[in-house]
Order: sequence, then C-alpha cells, then structure tokens
Amino acid sequence: MPARLKGLYAITPDTEDSARLLSLTQAAAPHIDILQYRNKSPDAALRLEQAQALAELCRRSGVVFIVNDDVELAARVGADGVHLGRDDGALSAARRRLGAGALIGASCYDSLERARRAVEAGASYVAFGAVFPSGTKPDAARAELGLFAAARTLDAPLVAIGGIDAGNAERALAAGADAIAVIGGVFGAADPAAAARELAEICRRNGR
Repeated sequence: MPARLKGLYAITPDTEDSARLLSLTQAAAPHIDILQYRNKSPDAALRLEQAQALAELCRRSGVVFIVNDDVELAARVGADGVHLGRDDGALSAARRRLGAGALIGASCYDSLERARRAVEAGASYVAFGAVFPSGTKPDAARAELGLFAAARTLDAPLVAIGGIDAGNAERALAAGADAIAVIGGVFGAADPAAAARELAEICRRNGR
C-alpha cells in the first residue's frame, strides 16, 4: 500500500468496448498513479474480463488498481483495493474480505461526519465531491473545497472528485486534496495521454 495515496486518480469510463477501454488506459497509464475500474453494466462476465485485463495492465505499469463498488470482483482479480459508496456494503466487511493491506476508499460526498465515521471504520482514504459541476453525475451534491482543510484532522488521504480538469485541478489540490479523481478530464479528452500528462504535471507542481 502506498505510504500516502496521492496524485492522479483516473476512473475508467463506463463502456462495453473492452478493446477501446484497454487502449485508452494503456495510453494514459504512464501518467496515472491510481486507476479505478468503474462499470455499472449488469454483465458480470464482461466486468470480470475488463477488470482482469486492467489489473494486469496496472501491475505492468506500476499503477495502483482499485475496483469500484464490487468487493468480490476486487478479490477475484487481485486488485489493490475497492472503493465503496453509501450503498455498497460495510467497510468492515470489505476489510475482512480483502485483508489488512487492501486500500479501501469511501465516498463521503459533502459530509465531514461521514468521512470521520469511514476512517473510524477502517477506510484507507476518503473522497469528497462533486467539487465542481460534474458531467458524469450532473445531479451530484456539491462539496465545498473548504471540506479538505477541515478533514485534515482525520489523518487519512483525501481525494477530490467531480468535474476536475486541467483548468481547475490546482484549486482542488491547493484546498488540500491529496489526489484528484478524474473521468472525463482524461478519458473524455481528444488525447487521453496528453490530458493525463498535463494533470500529472499539475499534481507534481503541487507536491502530489
């Protein structure tokens, strides 16, 4: 497990086109610190196929690999951890299943109290967002950037998510985020590799 989760945290687009998904991820991987596999498809076989391929790609590239929502899928492909939202099961159960060394992230939306409870329950990091208007989740509650300063007392890595791109990433980092979680800002760009490179450079300039 990284001593301090930080940097560019890319989240895959929801797609059934496995070849395109792998091609996009391969291009961006040299500039990514953490990759989260996110696919809401009900097709379990497809999700297993994609997760296995991405897990192998991340191992070759030295990228931390996280699975969204699905503890069993994370265990099956040997992921570094799992990310859980409010309806994705107990953090304690995920910890028992994945072990003490797993990274377990928790979506805390706009709630410092939820983040506090998540850390007490064993979360490895907490995520706040949407910090900016999000094209992926346009109805998501907005999380004020001031949350990051307030959450410093939790002594856990803090991830900012929601509408982040090269034009506003520095604001999230300056507010206190250790990592910036990006979907469209990387995978929706005309050149995902160039977009990831630019965001990674912004992270480095800000000590992340």
